[in-house]
Amino acid sequence: MTKSEQQDIEDAIQEILRDSGKGEGADPAAAEQAAEADAAGIEPEQGAEPQPEPVQPGSAEAEELVALRAERDDLRDRFVRAIADAENARKRSDRDRKEAEQYGGSKLSRDLLPVYDNLKRALDSVTDEQRAAASALLEGVELTMRELVSIFAKHGIEKISPETGEKFDPNMHQAMFEAPVPGTNAGEIIQVMADGFMLHDRLLRPAHVGVSSTPAS
Repeated sequence: MTKSEQQDIEDAIQEILRDSGKGEGADPAAAEQAAEADAAGIEPEQGAEPQPEPVQPGSAEAEELVALRAERDDLRDRFVRAIADAENARKRSDRDRKEAEQYGGSKLSRDLLPVYDNLKRALDSVTDEQRAAASALLEGVELTMRELVSIFAKHGIEKISPETGEKFDPNMHQAMFEAPVPGTNAGEIIQVMADGFMLHDRLLRPAHVGVSSTPAS
């Protein structure tokens, strides 16, 4: 084969490659994109993608869409209610815990009140002669009384100590008897028999009192 014939063959090959975008003079970027598209199996764009057809009212697709929306709304409502129930349960739990902390010992506190009553009666009934003769014993009783009152205060127990002449309060006092007393008005306290007590904001025991029944003048 002569050099002229060989050159003609090479020129023909280059022309074929140039026409296919792979030969000399071809755009390298275009050739690279074409190669990547061939490797990925991507077809050249032929135009915009077709838009889906609108759902026709009354069709099976429309009924299915309505059912899905109803199911979505129902699930959303259930979710909201579940959150509200959980929040209410948390609040109830906090309230029960606080009440247990504040009022859980109310029965024990109520059972200790007679101890206070006995100590108070013992101290109130001591005469001067007895105090002089048994001063050490009385000091021990007074110390016990102070410690008991201190423990009451520590746990939110406050004393209700009405005075004679005060108006009877059925929310705080319990009338143990009624008697006509000259110089008093009906409903006035004429005697305090036992102190009352509050546990925080709850009545632990009303004060035991006597009330005048003398009609108001």
